[in-house]
Amino acid sequence: MDDDSMGSHLSVVIDLSPTHWELSSREAPENTYPLTLATFLSQLLAFLNSHIACRHENTLAVFGAFPGKSVMLYSSSNPVPDSLSTDVNANSYPPFSAVDSTVVQRIMSELDLLEKDEEEAPSALVGSLVKALCYVNRITLPPSSNSKAQANGFHPGVLPDPRILILSVSPDLATSYIPIMNAIFSAQKLKATIDVCQIYGPNTVFLQQAAHLTGGSYIFLERRDALLQYLIMSFLPPPSIRKTLSVPTQEQVDFRAACFCHKKIIDIGFVCSVCLSSECYLPAATSNNNQLGLVFCQPLPVCTTCRTKFPMKTLTRLNAARPLLATGNSAPSQSRLTSGPVTNNGVGGAPHSGTNGAR
Repeated sequence: MDDDSMGSHLSVVIDLSPTHWELSSREAPENTYPLTLATFLSQLLAFLNSHIACRHENTLAVFGAFPGKSVMLYSSSNPVPDSLSTDVNANSYPPFSAVDSTVVQRIMSELDLLEKDEEEAPSALVGSLVKALCYVNRITLPPSSNSKAQANGFHPGVLPDPRILILSVSPDLATSYIPIMNAIFSAQKLKATIDVCQIYGPNTVFLQQAAHLTGGSYIFLERRDALLQYLIMSFLPPPSIRKTLSVPTQEQVDFRAACFCHKKIIDIGFVCSVCLSSECYLPAATSNNNQLGLVFCQPLPVCTTCRTKFPMKTLTRLNAARPLLATGNSAPSQSRLTSGPVTNNGVGGAPHSGTNGAR
């Protein structure tokens, strides 16, 4: 089968955190273009229908990242359940009606199940991303190994350039750094592109890295009233066509990582030369330090991950090479990694020193 007759697969991961969508819908001086969840869904469904209309062979999967739970909302390879089917309008394209009704009803039903009195858990964005990668892996298996999909009239292994679009409204969660990096490596092996659209909130460090390392696009939505235009112009073309189009790219990528000890995003850290764990050190844990959020990074005598002991001579040298804290409210920051030499004196390896500007 030649490339001209092949379809394209798109998996969409929707961040459905009720708290952040409530903040996104409020009118405030810092929120110039408020966007409600209902308005977002109407524009998203128009984008999904555009993907289906581009080619009959195109496939689609939609995943919802709810607080503490990830759910598959729609899949073109699975028939629509009878409980979600509605009366079909004779003037509407049946695939459009199936997507619209299924996605909206599933989202509403899942939101109704959330406990209003309990504290909201973090959005399961990473879990939805992993499910999307598993789905991509399943549909790209050789046809002979997926007889169930063939029985439903779905033929895997013929969908080039699979891509995943993440629509995020939540900030970075430092504890999700390792799962996201594992997902990035899996996407690279599957040759799946990860696109990110940050609809609300600050720029997300880890999602920037996901888009950059998989060859995708990261867009911070400056005007949320033009969401549909951003989606159509930037994320509708498949990766094979983007080479001939002027698709927005990232001018700068934040390569900061999260330390293993406190799960905080750090500017300057020390990497264990044995297990490559990034470590930061919080001195003399006091209530004042915790309240101010003062995280000071310095070498540790023993790696908290692999328990390797480092020579005191090396620790003294690295401590002497650390930049002095600036006076005032600003802290020093560097943009490039300057790794120190690795020495082994029979006790253990020496931790690397530097920032996370490059690895």
